Amino acid sequence: MTATVFEYGPPPSAAGQPGSDHLLAPPDPATRVGSPIDPRDRRRLDLHAALTAAGIPPRPEDREAIEHLSALSAGVNSTIHRWLRHTLWQGQPAPGATRPDS
Repeated sequence: MTATVFEYGPPPSAAGQPGSDHLLAPPDPATRVGSPIDPRDRRRLDLHAALTAAGIPPRPEDREAIEHLSALSAGVNSTIHRWLRHTLWQGQPAPGATRPDS
């Protein structure tokens, strides 16, 4: 069986006519197919976000360390996040202070 364009969309003659664009309805959240994220991947994404929020944007060479930290338990990762949040509460660095790696 040969499929034609007409079977899957509006005929070309309908182009430009009002109401002929056949927009899709917004998705219904109740029928959305869940795509769970692996806990290790979630911890990795959360760690990237926490580091960035703490003013420590991860560098490409940090990937291995982040992967190893993400493999640790949720409790260990919670502690790392607490430490990073603590650095945010400490305020701005002293005037003239530089990062050790810069």
